[in-house]
Amino acid sequence: MAEVTGMLDIAQLKETVAAGQVDTVVVAFTDLYGRFMGKRLDAGFFLDSALSEGTHACDYLLTADMEMEPVQGYRLANWKRGYGDFHLVPDLGTLRRLSWQEKTALVLCDVKESVSHELVAEAPRSVLRGQLQRARALGFETMAASELEYYLFEDSYRQAAEKHYHDLSPAGGYIEDYHVLQGFREEGFHGAARRHLRDSGVPVEGSKGEWGPGQHELNVRYSDVLTMADRHCVYKECLKEVAEQMGLSVTFMAKYASELAGSSCHVHLSLWRDGENAFAGTGAPGSFSDVFRWFLGGWLTHMAETMVFYAPTVNAYKRYRAESWAPTGIAWGHDNRTAGFRIVGQGSDARIECRVPGADCNPYLAYAAALAAGMDGVRRRIEPPPAFDGNLYAAADLLQVPGALADAVNLFEASEFCRESFGADVVEHYAHFFRTEVRKYREAVTDWERKRYFERI
Repeated sequence: MAEVTGMLDIAQLKETVAAGQVDTVVVAFTDLYGRFMGKRLDAGFFLDSALSEGTHACDYLLTADMEMEPVQGYRLANWKRGYGDFHLVPDLGTLRRLSWQEKTALVLCDVKESVSHELVAEAPRSVLRGQLQRARALGFETMAASELEYYLFEDSYRQAAEKHYHDLSPAGGYIEDYHVLQGFREEGFHGAARRHLRDSGVPVEGSKGEWGPGQHELNVRYSDVLTMADRHCVYKECLKEVAEQMGLSVTFMAKYASELAGSSCHVHLSLWRDGENAFAGTGAPGSFSDVFRWFLGGWLTHMAETMVFYAPTVNAYKRYRAESWAPTGIAWGHDNRTAGFRIVGQGSDARIECRVPGADCNPYLAYAAALAAGMDGVRRRIEPPPAFDGNLYAAADLLQVPGALADAVNLFEASEFCRESFGADVVEHYAHFFRTEVRKYREAVTDWERKRYFERI
């Protein structure tokens, strides 16, 4: 592949620091939600110290809730253990300039134990690394791409909060799916986002309107799966920060409003071996390999029990509604957008598009779940059911995606496949994380309840 604009090696970083072009290095990793956590280091200190020795961050960051409150009940970190440190080790292959920030570079880190320096198994990037290692043991590399959707608003984040996220002004006034005029009206933001991503090590394909007012999709070029997960996280951070700079806001909620289309993260995957796409068939039109069938069979088989990694929030499950462009049945079809799994491309371009994940997914976990399930299919030679032709929303007797986060957590926690694939400690950690989300939601009094019951009950 061509050289990626914006990426840096250490020699280039030293040159830009000496020239006064970079004076800050952000060292970051993602928490369980997929948010960047980390520090801003003086660039000179990074080169003198953190480059060789790494840095540290409090281990509560993998046990905190959305409000950054330490949650009890985790083995990994708790008050009894005193909340010590993780060791953050920069992955220099992720070092890049951030074109939307002044004189700033970013490097992503692997999270390791502070004493043993072993990978922390529960860290999202570690979970994906584990599945990559298992795939490589069978001779496969994985290529992937994320298709992220989001809503853009004319309100700033602070203004949106002051309005309690009600009556916001979407950037578009009507459904703008592929609508070039509406895309033009929002080009001030989307054009800036495309250019900043391109110049910050995230090669872009393009952007387009989606099926909601102010809803857009911006697609980046495919890569190996770990690089794609990294780019996915940089992408989200870039769009949020550029929106902040412009006095706008974007949301990656899976279902922003009940009457509007949800926002997805369609993921594309293919296995490669010896430099060739292992999904490709014999060359006949529409033919695919045994590896393709088995991978698809495994992915379908284990979808329900790994659902928490595709739909990690209470809100995510409100996206799965008939005729909403989000799948409801666990089935596959050729170029069929009503299916949870859509088969596209052929030959070297052959790949599986999974339409289940929402835009709120943590990409490391979503890709890890997909790879674990698909590779189990390859190992066990799991055959998929016949392809579905037609409207899956109208199909009877199809296995449905879980209806709520609480249901999905039960399936995940009881799954022997998940324990074997990710490890018992990882399953316990994430089950507690998702159950905490469910509990917080159940304890909350919502606007819907006040509107429905305040006067009339």
